Amino acid sequence: MEENIKKTCLWEDHVKLGAKMSPFAGFDMPIQYEGITEEHMAVRQQVGMFDVSHMGEIFISGEDAVKFINHIFTNDVKDLEAGKILYGMMCYPDGGVVDDLLVYKYQDKFLLVVNAANIEKDHAWILQNATEYDVVITNDSDKWGQIALQGPASEDFLKILNISNESLETLKDLSFYTFTDIEGMIISRTGYTGEDGFEIYATPEKTQSLWNDFLHAGVRPCGLGCRDTLRFEAGLPLYGDELSKDISPIMAGLSMFCKLDKYEFIGKDALTEQKNNGVRQKLIGIELADRAIPRAGYPVELEDGTEVGVVTTGYHSISLDKSICFALVNTEHSKLETPLWIHIRKKTFAGKVVKKRFYQTNYKK
Repeated sequence: MEENIKKTCLWEDHVKLGAKMSPFAGFDMPIQYEGITEEHMAVRQQVGMFDVSHMGEIFISGEDAVKFINHIFTNDVKDLEAGKILYGMMCYPDGGVVDDLLVYKYQDKFLLVVNAANIEKDHAWILQNATEYDVVITNDSDKWGQIALQGPASEDFLKILNISNESLETLKDLSFYTFTDIEGMIISRTGYTGEDGFEIYATPEKTQSLWNDFLHAGVRPCGLGCRDTLRFEAGLPLYGDELSKDISPIMAGLSMFCKLDKYEFIGKDALTEQKNNGVRQKLIGIELADRAIPRAGYPVELEDGTEVGVVTTGYHSISLDKSICFALVNTEHSKLETPLWIHIRKKTFAGKVVKKRFYQTNYKK
């Protein structure tokens, strides 16, 4: 294992369970336990749990908290009610993405949940842009563990939290993208799988206890391998693949999370120009007619072999039994049903442009 690689509070549990471990975002993380297919289908059909303690938690409070969040965040928190969550991006002035994140609204503060690989970069970016605002910024990433309980039966396992009946009903009443605090835990109805589920933030010690309680109750542990296949089928982007400093929210088809009518935010001018005048490349979905598997980095071509883009994520879908991918292609070839070919090793395979949400998501309204 690399010298400087980090471990989550559940690392020893993963090793004891025989997980296949691998470096990810600076952490030694479980990629799979029994197998990606088995874990993927457990989440689609019943319930599974993920260690996502590597994610970052940055709290922002102070007199100018609302104004400051709106300055660095593409979505609009001005009228956001306590207990609600918004998805959006932090952008550079040129419209490139610093990170995509969730913003949790409390009565008197905000929680920013950021990607593990970007914690230090995001924290530095936030501090750099806060000099003219009356805010308190606290990076508490090392103080929290996090379990994602995901799948259509996830609600049935909330009783494992050992909380009062009143608190249990409060959790069951949560709608998608809302949260509450219960007995020192932050529990949100969110996830990254396309299924109903909850994300549970707690102290590292409490996270260890909950992990083992869920395990003994029959919840299947799942690795990052199936977390990627699940999020991909549901049309959810991954920072570094479908969003980056070179792939803007407009290019990625996420303009609905960029409130261009806000007074100002970092990147607004560039994103407004892209929205109004178009972008050179767009992120699309492609479905292949063959079972060949498109992988990240494979060229996307026209029938005559002209290269017009590149695959960003690709799999043979476990849920749909189809070979599908995300690809960043020249905009003129991004319309639905456009025929495109993927160059896989020494052959090309025919496909067509389809909607990026390959799988019908099952969130609680």
